Amino acid sequence: MVITDLLERNAKLYPDEVALVELNPQNQPDPNLTWREFSLIEANPGERYRREMTWREFDTKANRFANLYSAEEIKYCAELADASVLIFGPEFTDRVQSVFMDLPLIKNYFFVGGPVPEFADSYDRMVTYCSSTAPAVEYDEDDFAAIYFSSGTTGFPKAILHKHRSLISSCQVEQHHHGQTRDDVFLCIPPLIHTGAKMHWFGSLISGSRAVILRGVSPEGIIRAVSQERATIVWLLVPWAQDILDAIDRGDIRLEDYRLDQWRLMHIGAQPVPPSLIRRWKTVFPHHEYDTNYGLSESIGPGCVHLGVENIHKVGAIGVPGYMWEAKIVAPDGTPVEGEDVGELIVKGPGVMTCYYKNPEATAEVLKDGWLYTGDMAKRDADGFIYLVDRKKDVIITGGENLYPVQIEDFLRKHDKIKDVAVIGLPDERLGEIAAAIIEVKEGMELTEAEVNEFCLEMPRYKRPRKIIFAHVPRNPTGKIEKPKLREIYCGGRLVEEQTTR
Repeated sequence: MVITDLLERNAKLYPDEVALVELNPQNQPDPNLTWREFSLIEANPGERYRREMTWREFDTKANRFANLYSAEEIKYCAELADASVLIFGPEFTDRVQSVFMDLPLIKNYFFVGGPVPEFADSYDRMVTYCSSTAPAVEYDEDDFAAIYFSSGTTGFPKAILHKHRSLISSCQVEQHHHGQTRDDVFLCIPPLIHTGAKMHWFGSLISGSRAVILRGVSPEGIIRAVSQERATIVWLLVPWAQDILDAIDRGDIRLEDYRLDQWRLMHIGAQPVPPSLIRRWKTVFPHHEYDTNYGLSESIGPGCVHLGVENIHKVGAIGVPGYMWEAKIVAPDGTPVEGEDVGELIVKGPGVMTCYYKNPEATAEVLKDGWLYTGDMAKRDADGFIYLVDRKKDVIITGGENLYPVQIEDFLRKHDKIKDVAVIGLPDERLGEIAAAIIEVKEGMELTEAEVNEFCLEMPRYKRPRKIIFAHVPRNPTGKIEKPKLREIYCGGRLVEEQTTR
């Protein structure tokens, strides 16, 4: 089976059922309407606010796109093995226009929407004349299926090549972990360039269930979408979950104004999850099942390690090896570490990438004897549950001691005035490096360096941050802290003006 077989199957079995819903909160008729008031206009909410696509339409559009090229163009692209088509929407027009003259390999620019820029062609017009039946091309699980790009938190993104076999395994892993059925509705918020979002949606694809794509992120927008679309599964990033709880605490969101009884599962991935956040979430939503998933684009997204809804007593751990996966924690020489010692997490399973496309050196660094070296430092407790300690490249060595920024960040996030925090190493002549905490204070609150230092007295002295900086903590679209950007700002000679209070 290949990944497109699932789409073709759903189109045959459930042709007129909704596969995808897209919501754009910016165009909602009245964002202050309760779900009861909104239900009066829900049948015709406006094309720009809410769009639907059935499984038949989804399959038709996919086939028309697959039939875009002539035989000569297919041959040309196969030989060249580089992208020759760029499809983009209005939010990318300026960026694409600024670089399109420097992209000689791109032969066609297709614009989705209108008005169409002068340098592009209309995607809708071009595919109108393409066949809506599946292309007459035979391929199997060992054929290449897709290239995904890493999020680039440690440098320029790498092109990650996967076969159909690994994509199918991702569908199976996701459904096994979260039990998607035809009755589920998945609310998808992160951008679809993120493998976490896409591979969690694979649970909807394999079960033939509906998914809702929410454009834009706000606490009210998320809760409203859950209510209006009757979402049962929502995948959040840590900042979004925090923002929702803060909005509820402030009274900006009144839960009684929404239909939320069908919401059964909230799960989080893409970053370490503070246990205090989940304890707080379960206080507000006691009937929710909770899960966390660990994965990389190199391991076809989430699930190579996963907590499991039955293991909420182990919140803080990323979990145990996922369905059909193996995991080990190893020393620099590749031998397993003993007890609860810290080492590098490596994983092995059917979803491991084929390679970094056109980058054999980088591939050799992370793929060894079928094992994927994740670059994440971890430890395992006596019960076999794995805990992330930090990124290998983020470890701070101060006076010969290893500091793991995630541990310090988790501690600081317990402070009720701290919204977000990132810890990085700054050069120091005597110690080599010192830990610096960039702290983003919650809106409307004030926090001083003295308060932070007093709060940190509960930590061992060597773990306490030596420098406190009050500033915004930047995160990329997938929710990961942009530590390279912070290092550039605070270690690259462009130290920004610091704030001592907010």
